[in-house]
Amino acid sequence: MLEAAPLIAIPEAPIPEGAEASWYSGAGGARLRAALFRPKSRPRGSIVLSGGRTEPIEKYFEVIGDFLDRGFVVLAHDWRGQGLSYRALGDPLKGHADGAKAYMDDFKILLDTYAARLPKPWVAVAHSMGGCLTLLAMAQGEHRFAGAIFSAPMLGVQTGGRSPAAARVLVQVAKLFGRSKRYVLNDPGKPFDDAFDTNVLTHDRRRYERACAQLAAEPKLALGAPTWGWLDFAFKATAELARPERLSHITVPVIILSAEADKLVDNAAQQRVARHLPQGKFINVPGAFHEILMETDQMRNFFTKAFDSLTGRVAPTPAEPPKAAPATPPKPPAPTMSAAPAMMAAASPAPAAKKPAAKKGGGKKKAPAKKAGAKPAAAKKGPAAKKPAAKKPAAKKPAAKKAGAKPAAAKKAPAAKKPAAKKPAAKKAAAKK
Repeated sequence: MLEAAPLIAIPEAPIPEGAEASWYSGAGGARLRAALFRPKSRPRGSIVLSGGRTEPIEKYFEVIGDFLDRGFVVLAHDWRGQGLSYRALGDPLKGHADGAKAYMDDFKILLDTYAARLPKPWVAVAHSMGGCLTLLAMAQGEHRFAGAIFSAPMLGVQTGGRSPAAARVLVQVAKLFGRSKRYVLNDPGKPFDDAFDTNVLTHDRRRYERACAQLAAEPKLALGAPTWGWLDFAFKATAELARPERLSHITVPVIILSAEADKLVDNAAQQRVARHLPQGKFINVPGAFHEILMETDQMRNFFTKAFDSLTGRVAPTPAEPPKAAPATPPKPPAPTMSAAPAMMAAASPAPAAKKPAAKKGGGKKKAPAKKAGAKPAAAKKGPAAKKPAAKKPAAKKPAAKKAGAKPAAAKKAPAAKKPAAKKPAAKKAAAKK
């Protein structure tokens, strides 16, 4: 049963809504911390978010908010040895590890513990050491992810000017002399010394200082430099992932974003791994330092676009539920007796018949005074008399549709001519208005 755990909030980084932090038991009963975040909208899937070395859950509140806005449930966690999770050494600032197995066991327990609360599909998002460990879990058979996207994953380690081979020899010598739990560096320094101008993590001052403020608010979140034991773990884990046969069965899409100006991990190793993955994709982020997710907005947008592209494939937005309005428009009312003549006129194939019917309103009661003057024009011979005659068929068609109007007009020839002369006169009057 999960026990409630704390999350640390500061004004610059409030806790996202829908958060629920808990302690769970990892390998060997280690007390580890995880937090589940739920979106307000209908979930479209779940993100399993794994930070890098030194990084607590709190550092990713902004990133978690972005995922929640996109409709994902988010599960974030502290690896053993960092954040508020269990630390094996008396000096809690030492970044130590005894191989990868404990990490792998913890990760499986984490997923099993929260599986019922994580709607499918699952997408893995991880940074640096978290990317290495997540990909290693997938290489060792973790098949529940529909896709993965890694920010500057630790798939190779920069060795400070020494060759990788020489660095590995130094690690073995340190272990041989019992120095596995000692700092690699003679001066490990502080986790964050507020020296933004000399940092190698991000170009974004606001995000850098926000991380410093979180550690100042809760010093237990801080982690210092690595030990020789941690470096030994890093060399062995990355060596396993350098073997193409370990990656060939990872058939889901995997995107690797590489920080062009990275001074901590090996970008060439990232390119090699991307080539060996069946659906691997490598994206370079120009000018970026190591922490792409904490970089400036312009650099961070490389990740955002890649994430949206991946999740658009493997976790598309669910269809909107049907609205209360009827799916089909209502049927038109059955025609009444009064509406039938208008419908018959609309169905008539002769378009000329519609014009006189529409212009009846133009023949208002004022027209008779003008129609009297029009009679001589109708009685004249020649072209003037022929023009009204040419329009008679148009006048007769609507008259024919009215109950028996045509037979009456046919019997009275003289009377029929006079109304015919009036109608053209009425049209001319309408045209003048």
